[in-house]
Amino acid sequence: MHETKTNMTQEEIFAGLKEVLLQVKPNMDLSNVGRESSLINDLGIDSLSMFLISLGCETKFDMKFSNDKPFLTVGEVIDYIAAQK
Repeated sequence: MHETKTNMTQEEIFAGLKEVLLQVKPNMDLSNVGRESSLINDLGIDSLSMFLISLGCETKFDMKFSNDKPFLTVGEVIDYIAAQK
């Protein structure tokens, strides 16, 4: 399902990102995940997982990621998606 609505709230983007995270890593515990959570240290995201998350977000939010922006936290991903909408 594509989220084509513009002006999505940060909460809506966060909820959609959590769905994508669970598709990539089904056993991930998202109960303590917040904007400041580190993709690498807190969530254990490696380069392959980040690639799959990028693809999932591109589909989910009908947008494209640029390859020149490394993301360190969940909040950075949310902000980037929000800026593309």
